[in-house]
Amino acid sequence: MLKRQLIIHYFLQLRSSVGAIALWLTLFAGIGINTCHAESDNANTPPLRFVSDHPLPGRPTRWDYMSLDARRSLMFIAHLGDDAVVVASTKTKAVVATIDDIGGVHGTLVIPELNLVYASATKTNEVVAIDANTLKITARIPAGTYPDGMAYAPDVHKLYISDEHGNTETVIDVRSNKRVATIQLGGNVGNTQYDPASRHIFVNVQGTGELVEINPKTDTIVQRMTLADADGNHGLLIESALRLAFIACEGNDKLLVVNLNTKKIIARFDLGEDPDVLAYDGGLGLLYVASESGMLSRFKVSADRVIKINDMFIGPNAHTLAVDPANHEIYFSLNKDEQPVLRVLRPSP
Repeated sequence: MLKRQLIIHYFLQLRSSVGAIALWLTLFAGIGINTCHAESDNANTPPLRFVSDHPLPGRPTRWDYMSLDARRSLMFIAHLGDDAVVVASTKTKAVVATIDDIGGVHGTLVIPELNLVYASATKTNEVVAIDANTLKITARIPAGTYPDGMAYAPDVHKLYISDEHGNTETVIDVRSNKRVATIQLGGNVGNTQYDPASRHIFVNVQGTGELVEINPKTDTIVQRMTLADADGNHGLLIESALRLAFIACEGNDKLLVVNLNTKKIIARFDLGEDPDVLAYDGGLGLLYVASESGMLSRFKVSADRVIKINDMFIGPNAHTLAVDPANHEIYFSLNKDEQPVLRVLRPSP
């Protein structure tokens, strides 16, 4: 039933466009290979439905991380291939600004309480600070040799940046926009996340197959957790309230679920090919994992278990996403028929 609803809905939504038939066939092919490699909860979880596509500026080049500013209803999207951060309204879905001259931008991170947005730029090996009110660049800070994911520890006013190729974590004081520490990690670095419960930073060290815990007060490593079966543990999401860490491994297409109290892996799941970005809708208890292959994996998360719902094809290279917890919309930046678009989906009522 889900397959039929999605196919019909997409076709009706897009039948007037030139690319409708092509997209319909693509979706049909993707939905046809949906698989569930673990216990399924389809009956109790609303299916996803297509809402709309909205044009994004620039060339049909690679997109990367997206960060939501819920206070301003703005989405900051890294347009890696165009060296720019695109700012779109989550209310109107219109583009309100393009911030250029951020070379090889990978990560974006909104810090609402500071009225700041940070973007990691791999071409210039720096982190760029953006004023969230004026949408102007205010500072550029050296950040290793390949800055990627970022996390903010509010108690100590520090920004933590994954230096993927430099095998380190770069630490920046956001009050001065100065680098204050470099933490040696011993291997290529994946994504970085802050845990509000422990007030610690967690980092995927994909070069050693570890999840590393850092104390921001001292910028020292508290613990190194060896992740059995981890191959390229890059994507990371912390669900602090449930004390869970979700780790996407791009080398073997696996999702690892780690209990942060016991520091043990409690579940493993198959994902789409080359998984990347994770997003979580806490109101619905839904975890989303987007893959380079364009497949989206959905999971139902609760205090006592994690259940895989399904895989579904979103679009070519739909490896990056964000979720608005207010209306449960899911956003993807991708290229459709050589036109960049912001694709919006939402769970059915």
